[in-house]
Amino acid sequence: MRCALAVTLALLAAQCGIAAGSTAFPGDPARGAAIYDRCIACHALAYNRTGPKHCGLFGRRAGSVSGFAYSPAMARAKFTWNAETLDRFLENPGRTLPGTTMGYAGIADPRERADLIAWLRQATTESPDCRR
Repeated sequence: MRCALAVTLALLAAQCGIAAGSTAFPGDPARGAAIYDRCIACHALAYNRTGPKHCGLFGRRAGSVSGFAYSPAMARAKFTWNAETLDRFLENPGRTLPGTTMGYAGIADPRERADLIAWLRQATTESPDCRR
């Protein structure tokens, strides 16, 4: 049954023009806020920590936060952060961008990734921390 459901979802995604690997779920920002708690050891919205700040994330070229010391792999990355690139990267950072220093195994559950991405989209545009 699970296999049939996965095939059905893949076919629906293809018919709707959703690229493979893209966020197939709309995402719940409220659930995403709780998932972001896993990220705060290294990231913050408004300032750099071990990882770069998240304010301004959507539409920003990967590896481009001024003053942050990126890994060579991330500094050379030629993609822009959006829902699709975040979904792929958050699933498995090391596989998506070999050489990244993000030492996080990733988020296997596509719904959790969708929730986190929905929260990031909301927080990085609506948070007072990001409007300074």
